[in-house]
Amino acid sequence: MNDNVTIAKNDSRHELRELVSSQLEIMLETNNLEGAKALLVPVQPVDIAEAIEYLPPSMQLIAFRLLNKTEAIDVYEHLESSVQQALIEEFKRQEVLDIVDKMSPDDRARLFDELPAMVVSRILEQLSPEERQATNLLLGYEEDTAGRIMTPEYISLKQTLTVEETLDRIRSLAKASELIYYMYVTDASRHLAGIVSLRDLVLHSPNQTLEEIMTRDVVYVKTDMDQEEVAKLIQRYDFLAVPVVDKELRLVGIVTVDDIIDILEREATEDIYALGAVQSDGENYFQTNLFTVARRRVTWLLVLLLTNTVTGSIIGAQEDVLAKVTVLAAFIPLLIGTGGNIGTQSSTVVIRGLSTGEMNDLGTPKVIAREALAGLLLGLILGFLATIWAYLLPQTGRNIVVATSVGVSLVAISVLASVSGSALPFLFKSIGLDPALMSAPFITTAVDVLGVLIYFTIARTMLGI
Repeated sequence: MNDNVTIAKNDSRHELRELVSSQLEIMLETNNLEGAKALLVPVQPVDIAEAIEYLPPSMQLIAFRLLNKTEAIDVYEHLESSVQQALIEEFKRQEVLDIVDKMSPDDRARLFDELPAMVVSRILEQLSPEERQATNLLLGYEEDTAGRIMTPEYISLKQTLTVEETLDRIRSLAKASELIYYMYVTDASRHLAGIVSLRDLVLHSPNQTLEEIMTRDVVYVKTDMDQEEVAKLIQRYDFLAVPVVDKELRLVGIVTVDDIIDILEREATEDIYALGAVQSDGENYFQTNLFTVARRRVTWLLVLLLTNTVTGSIIGAQEDVLAKVTVLAAFIPLLIGTGGNIGTQSSTVVIRGLSTGEMNDLGTPKVIAREALAGLLLGLILGFLATIWAYLLPQTGRNIVVATSVGVSLVAISVLASVSGSALPFLFKSIGLDPALMSAPFITTAVDVLGVLIYFTIARTMLGI
């Protein structure tokens, strides 16, 4: 029941965004700015952002300027980076200050990563000293690390404060902090000493000090930790946020779960694209220029084209076999196609296991051996069925030797594909390459070339040619 309600809500939200976008475009085309402004009043910022993204570029700036300053900041933070960049290039100086200066430091740093260096320098000069310092702090860390995605907007407290004093301090700092459910306790040198939740403050006496009630065993990350590792840690412990410390264990920021969700989605998207040998660079694929899309996809397609050329050459070298048993050529697509599918299955589960850490306890040899055994079992099942099917085909003339050579070849190719699919991701990871991006074309290469060689070798042997 709950699932059905959730689906219904998601569908209604999708319909709402489409309705808002279409009506907004009509109103802007007829220059009905008051009507467009009234249309956006009850709509959530994230839905307004999506509606603006689907407008023609010439209308996006007009729609954005209909928003009040507070709402504009929220909407801007939800826009795609390409739309953010297009808008900021059209903004006047004061508009840039009104939007960028009020953004949270981590969102601002993410925006600056997408902008040209000259534009970033100009904007930084116009920010307030506090915001400039906060942004420079984040930009000083390497991309895709905890330091780059953290926010310095958190509540830090001294351990000598009482519960009552802490609640007063929270009230005064709440608007400037991104998260008030957790407070971080530090010593005189800003070293992370403990953590206190809002629940802890409510349950304890007003006169107790934070040193008495804080949790001392704090899970934290360092500024140079990879963002994927941070995401896994937050996911593992179901945190709303995790503190970030520098090399001296001084508290410098926090990473919140909303940023982690974005990272997990972005990384999952990149992995899925990579499995299809498509480079995404983190951009919205369907809003990327088609020439850019073609340039990114053509590299691996050329690799696969060359592979097919090699495969064709191998088949051409077997003219004497094919001249005597022409029907052997009919089974080549079946064998290499099935092998490619099995290899893709193996690589998919291994790459996913590498991402989630599910295979850490098994180790590389056991994983490959397990997939090889799975390939053998699949090969035996499919090989048995392929042998029967090949024997019953009229083209084979009920030749049991030809049928058996097809079945045996399918078993061997299945094992080869499983080993290739499970071993190549480990190999590419060990030499610093992306397993998801590299595995697919190389698995196809191995199965196509070696599969054809295996097939003709077995056929020659069994047919005595």
